[in-house]
Amino acid sequence: MASTARLNRQKISTTVAPDTIVYLKGLLDCGEAATLAEAIDIAIGRLRTFENRERLANDTTAYFDGMTEEEEAEENRLASALMASARKFDVDREP
Repeated sequence: MASTARLNRQKISTTVAPDTIVYLKGLLDCGEAATLAEAIDIAIGRLRTFENRERLANDTTAYFDGMTEEEEAEENRLASALMASARKFDVDREP
């Protein structure tokens, strides 16, 4: 019986650059992916993660660049309070 993930997959046919197939086959060779389809899913997942992080970095930069002096001062006060509170925690201590 086919797995649910396999039933939800969309069949495509395409060509890729030689260096792309080398990368995908590398995922297979090292055991990170069991099939070429899984290798493509892994590669696309990594790309999406990279794009999401890049978008977050850009949005964060835009947020801080758009602050007024008063908002920046409040942000700095909050950051200082958080740092002071965090100093009270011993992360190495067992619960």
